[in-house]
Amino acid sequence: MRNTDEEWLNIEQSRTTRKTMAQRTRLLLLIPHLGGGGAEQVTALLVRKLSPEKYDLHLTLVTQTVPGPSELPEWLAVHAIGARRVRLAAIPLLRLVRRLHPDVILSGMAHLNFLVLLLRPFFPRRTRVLVRQNSTVSSALAADRRPRLARFLYRLLYHHSDRVICQSGAMADDLAAELGIATETLVVLPNPIELDRIRAACDAPSLWQGTGPHLLAVGRLAHEKGFDLLLEAFAAVRRDFPHADLVIAGEGAQRAALEAQACRLGLDAAVQFAGYVDMPYCFYPGATLFVLPSRQEGMPNALLEAAAAGIPLVTTPASGGIVDLLSGCAGAWLAPVISAHALAETLLRALRILERAQRFEFSFFSPAARTSHPPVPGQFAFTRAVEAYEALIDAIADATDRVDRS
Repeated sequence: MRNTDEEWLNIEQSRTTRKTMAQRTRLLLLIPHLGGGGAEQVTALLVRKLSPEKYDLHLTLVTQTVPGPSELPEWLAVHAIGARRVRLAAIPLLRLVRRLHPDVILSGMAHLNFLVLLLRPFFPRRTRVLVRQNSTVSSALAADRRPRLARFLYRLLYHHSDRVICQSGAMADDLAAELGIATETLVVLPNPIELDRIRAACDAPSLWQGTGPHLLAVGRLAHEKGFDLLLEAFAAVRRDFPHADLVIAGEGAQRAALEAQACRLGLDAAVQFAGYVDMPYCFYPGATLFVLPSRQEGMPNALLEAAAAGIPLVTTPASGGIVDLLSGCAGAWLAPVISAHALAETLLRALRILERAQRFEFSFFSPAARTSHPPVPGQFAFTRAVEAYEALIDAIADATDRVDRS
């Protein structure tokens, strides 16, 4: 069971071996809810692994009423606001921040970032705000139904954050060019990936039936994720590989439309909509390819997790970060453009080369890994990624303390 707001203090007081709350940095992490996409997963991983000796950790679920079952640590203070929409959470969120007086707030999604930065003038004076950008800004603006309003909010509010966390150098460059944010405000931090856990799951029995090839895709069922493009491409693949099948793990508003599209394309028996799967690693054993058909992305955890398992990758050029990461990698095929035809051609090219259940060692997970922005060894190793977040949080908190003492 999760701890209530009243219980967490008693739990902390009983832990005599830890530093006192006054000595630790009080850190408040904000996400809409648990069990969502990559942004929520990154936050859930961070609260499990950030040091409780260094941080007085709090997690706020803005649109969730009760935490529900999860792997969150028992000593974590969880605050479930339960607003119907993020924008309706302003008053309870402000009350919570003024009650907790956090040293640092870390917000993990763009629309929540807007709310936090809008409220910032009313936060306690010493509270610092970090926002994590989870998509490439230019692509997000191009796909937004109200791009002028979105651009206005980005330009108005992001300048008031202490740091903007980007998932790749290409994303940071794009954000600086689009919004004119000072480069010293931007920081590139890798997404944490649990390599050992993923690789251990690969030893489980295969869930796939038939001869395949077996294609796997994971993500929220939304327009920007491009699953409609994948279904069109998969129909073309089936003409050359009639026993191919596809699992799509994820939930979202487009599920009914995608199921209807699969029916129109005659793919009913070949496509499984698995719904939301907390750990999609169960599909890794026996998978032939992982497919990322997105129209826009940041640095998706689903792609990185599949790469950690060594699964061959086919992806659209959904962000500069993805292109930088995968260009020239053995075992990764990048479609030249974002379209169903280009994706189909790329899938066929990969499938004609791959051997059954072939696996690859992707260099960006190795200690000698190098990427184009700037070189970072083994950047997605879990411990390294968490240490990078801790270093940023500590630097921001220390800077605040120096200002207060001056």
